[in-house]
Amino acid sequence: MSILGNNGAAVAPEQLAAALARMKQAHLAEGPASLELRRDRLDRAIALLLDNREAIVAAVSADFGNRSREQTLLSDIAGSVASLKHCREHLSEWMRPELHPAPFPGCEARVDYQPLGVVGVISPWNFPIVLAFGPLASILAAGNRAMLKPSELTPRTSALIAELIARHFDETELTTVLGSAEVGAQFSAQPFDHLIFTGGTAVAKHIMRAAADNLVPVTLELGGKSPVIVSRSADLATAVQRVLTVKTFNAGQICLAPDYVLLPEESLADFVAEAVRFVGAMYPTLRSNPDYTSIINPRNFDRLQGYLADAHDKGARLVEINPAEEDLSDREIRKIAPTLVLDASAEMQVLREEIFGPLLPIKTYRDFSAAIDYVNSQPRPLAAYYFGEDAGERQQVLERTTSGAVVVNDTMTHVLFEELPFGGVGHSGMGAYHGIYGFRTFSHAKAVVVQSPIGESNLAMRAPYGEMIHGLLEHLLTAC
Repeated sequence: MSILGNNGAAVAPEQLAAALARMKQAHLAEGPASLELRRDRLDRAIALLLDNREAIVAAVSADFGNRSREQTLLSDIAGSVASLKHCREHLSEWMRPELHPAPFPGCEARVDYQPLGVVGVISPWNFPIVLAFGPLASILAAGNRAMLKPSELTPRTSALIAELIARHFDETELTTVLGSAEVGAQFSAQPFDHLIFTGGTAVAKHIMRAAADNLVPVTLELGGKSPVIVSRSADLATAVQRVLTVKTFNAGQICLAPDYVLLPEESLADFVAEAVRFVGAMYPTLRSNPDYTSIINPRNFDRLQGYLADAHDKGARLVEINPAEEDLSDREIRKIAPTLVLDASAEMQVLREEIFGPLLPIKTYRDFSAAIDYVNSQPRPLAAYYFGEDAGERQQVLERTTSGAVVVNDTMTHVLFEELPFGGVGHSGMGAYHGIYGFRTFSHAKAVVVQSPIGESNLAMRAPYGEMIHGLLEHLLTAC
């Protein structure tokens, strides 16, 4: 069976356990994957995506209600292929043993990076391809097999990916589990050799509890409220344009999207004016605009509308950027205009919950230190964004705040750099992948020592203790 839970069938826990056991047995029977096999698996994943790109684009758009073809090709297809190609290019280098100096003459010391075995992957709906195949690139490069549980909120995309994986991979190499959140809970309780989850913090707590029963190590890629700190030294128009480009991409349904802006109080009016101008130029219409993505489902549409109502009721000023003044109340179309939430305060849901939509709260500050203090009063975010040219302020952001990443004078661009680790800290996650960091996350770093012919370290421990151990101890127990 290559697809568990296909055609709406429920997946029994014993089915999951049996499929995982087959994969583990194949991993042991066939031994560590060679360089050639790992490259072949990466090549098959690349071909799967490139040969079926238009079918994938159509499935993603159908799941969202509308999603730009270009956005899916850029973020999901091209982003996945870039990760897979990067791993393929550097794989032979990463697989080499890491040599280390030995403390005794004639000894050899090294680290071998060994495949873990079978890795479970739970991927989300907002970027349903790249957040599955990005981790899979690292997992396959490290010589592992994998079982993928894609989101039930993108059923067409998930079913298509399951079908394509079944065509390109043996079921003991890479297989797919389809189903509801209940199936996801069963999935996270399996005795994988590693488990990676991308999604929300609340669900991540359940994932960790389930994994703990089997002592399964986890990598958690979560979200959090990524702040934008705009300095008085910043070019305000540039800051607005770069922030709003990402905030409106995928209608803000991005874990790395700017979640709120901290702005000098005297810059508020200019920020709003530039935001209205810039967004209006990008999206002169919204309702039928193929470039503007719908909210994924009615539940999230209602949630975001609820955030706006809550903010309005608690005194916020809402600036809806809807250039054609279209009626966007239709829950079937699910378009929400980019909206600035001014005078945002701590009791409002938009400042307490991760937004995951095109709403942008703005808080003003008088002193830069107050902006730093506010960021530090919140759970640690997946990323922090600083706009400005003040070297001292920039250093404060780098040294005094803690986040998964920091980007200066842009937002989200760090995710494009395969050489950098991608991951969170605290409430925004644990562990990282991309490039060599992903290869090492999904490998076991095995220490290997080859003793010298004489065996000095062994002899030093052998009784009776005489001049040799006394001389060694005198050497070891000195301060210099």
